[in-house]
Amino acid sequence: MRILHTADWHLGKVLKGRERTPEIRQALQRLLELVRSERIELVLVAGDLFDRSVVSSEAEAAAFEFFVGLRALGVPALVIAGNHDSRERLEALSPLLSLTGATVFGNLRFAEQGGVVEALGARVALLPFLSERRLVKTGDLLQGDSADWKRTYGSSMSLVLQNLAQGFGPDLNLLMAHLTVEGGQLGGGEFTFHTTNSYAIPKSAFPLSLSYVALGHLHRQQQVCEAPLAWYAGSLIQLDFGESENGDRGALIVELKPGLQPQVHPVKERWGRPLKTFRVSREWLDRRWEEIRAFPGYSKVVIEGKGNPALRERLFKELPNLLEVEFHTPEADTKGPVVVDTENLDWVEAYAEYRRTITTKEASPELLAAFKQTFEEVHTISDQAH
Repeated sequence: MRILHTADWHLGKVLKGRERTPEIRQALQRLLELVRSERIELVLVAGDLFDRSVVSSEAEAAAFEFFVGLRALGVPALVIAGNHDSRERLEALSPLLSLTGATVFGNLRFAEQGGVVEALGARVALLPFLSERRLVKTGDLLQGDSADWKRTYGSSMSLVLQNLAQGFGPDLNLLMAHLTVEGGQLGGGEFTFHTTNSYAIPKSAFPLSLSYVALGHLHRQQQVCEAPLAWYAGSLIQLDFGESENGDRGALIVELKPGLQPQVHPVKERWGRPLKTFRVSREWLDRRWEEIRAFPGYSKVVIEGKGNPALRERLFKELPNLLEVEFHTPEADTKGPVVVDTENLDWVEAYAEYRRTITTKEASPELLAAFKQTFEEVHTISDQAH
């Protein structure tokens, strides 16, 4: 069996005001060409099709276009929700996407509920992203310390994996999941709160009956386990300036045969416009001006020295592909990096840190109060439902 393993498309991604969907759409078109030329028999999409719960019609159209293209090639797909996706939205789209041959899970289904599907003679367990709120009882989460949180989340995930793998025989058994594995390296553009140790599961949690584990969530393409063999496909394009300019990402072609070790072939292509951070002193800026201007992708400039509004305005005016400017001073460096221990944050603090990450600004007290009220209302409704 020949599989195309992909994940972390993030359709609808906007970086500093620039819409990245056209670039991602082009990458998806290239994936369709690979499905045809490489005689792919099954496509696995391991979560984060979209960058947020509500995206543009263009972003949704790009996703539909890909699955319709697979339908024309006669190739089925299995799809799970990631932490950026709307679970409810994917569940609602599931009947429509099934017309293209795609099986879509927004929510977790245990083995007895259909959480394991048959595909070309293989059994595939599907595990969408699970937040600790959906996995751990509210009381345990809010009253326990961070060690209890980690132990409870990890042990609960192990039980879920055991449930999905029950009855697996000696033939081809696959797992597709959107989660963090201990020891996995971040790509740099992930939402850190969902990749801390609280969310990381040990490699030993993967049942040895699995032939291959197709992972999504971390944007760096990497192998994270040998037995069973587990890989992250990585993001399709470089999504953020925090991601390595030379890090592997894209897609994997996996060859599977019963009784043999899977053969994994990274797709050695670069999709999307590159992102590059230029670090330069104020004195050397003019000398590197042409280099920055000629860079074919999107750039970020970090200047050593105090902030200068006139210089900032000139940079943005004369460098059309410049998306971000930062000024660093020696005084700021002596303060050292700000390390946020997200594992010990409560939900309001975690939301405040999330807002800092995506906007680089502090959330207003009014916004945090509204979040706290909404959070408590959701908990009340959820507790009543259970």
